[in-house]
Amino acid sequence: MKKYFEILCRSLLFAEIGEEEMPGMIQCLGAKEISFAKGQIIFSEGSPAKNIGIMLSGQAQIERTDYFGNRSILGLAGPGDLFGEAFACAGVAALPVQVTAAEECQVLLLDCQKILATCSKACHFHSRLIYNLLKIMADKNLMLQRRAEILSCRTTRDKLMSYLTWQAKQKGRSSFFIPFDRQELADYLEVDRSGLSAEISKLKKEGVLDARKNHFTLLSGE
Repeated sequence: MKKYFEILCRSLLFAEIGEEEMPGMIQCLGAKEISFAKGQIIFSEGSPAKNIGIMLSGQAQIERTDYFGNRSILGLAGPGDLFGEAFACAGVAALPVQVTAAEECQVLLLDCQKILATCSKACHFHSRLIYNLLKIMADKNLMLQRRAEILSCRTTRDKLMSYLTWQAKQKGRSSFFIPFDRQELADYLEVDRSGLSAEISKLKKEGVLDARKNHFTLLSGE
């Protein structure tokens, strides 16, 4: 666990909490470190929402599957990122999403109630954890709002360009990598993969963008 303290210190959940406080805090919170293989389910849809997950290494996908088996990727979690916190804090009886390891990864599981409730030792870091947790959930709410704006676009082309221009603004440059392969991008945008590939080909021919696997370059406005 100690080898991950540097990553945990960079996590927004532990902002303003020193590395020297990590051992006592991890023990107080009853944290559990678990390894997952690629494709293994970390949190399954329908299971009770009790724990908050923190990625120590690797990457995970937050997914939703509809009645007909169509998958939507709602987000990604990399080293230091949290997942499941909103559902755990709300105490929902059954998770409406699934969290899957996108690659081999290490995850730290925290009992949400041990964060929200002050322990018998009255550890001073509890109030800071609660503040940080609220900040993280507020930021994620803004990200979900941005995704909703992207999905509200009527066509595959408009959804794609809305997403790519957002990524360009986030990274501050016109040439960038996205965290999805082509199928994952289609799942994130909730469009058909073949239709997405066709639109990318059209945009390349029109000189609007260049694309090589998950690397995109915006060449001009439409």
